[in-house]
Amino acid sequence: MTEAETEAAIVAAGKTAPRLTPDDIDNAIVSEDYYVFPGTTLTVCALTLRNGFTVTGESAAASPSNFDWQIGQQVARRNAREKIWALEGYLLKQRLFDQAA
Repeated sequence: MTEAETEAAIVAAGKTAPRLTPDDIDNAIVSEDYYVFPGTTLTVCALTLRNGFTVTGESAAASPSNFDWQIGQQVARRNAREKIWALEGYLLKQRLFDQAA
């Protein structure tokens, strides 16, 4: 199930409690940078979040002949973005905990 499909299912189910959405994750990102290590297929994506924290994601082709800069960039970004869910989830849970205290 894609993020969009999951979001649609949550909305259709009428769930209204505080939660993260794909837009929340995208809005946490303020900049992105990429680097391919010379002589390798290793692509690193660094996503900078609104508070200045940096999250990284990586991708690498097993065969240099399969390396494609754009595909490597997309995979590395997706891997970095995936890490933001856990960080933002923790932050939301802490906010809810603090409100209840």
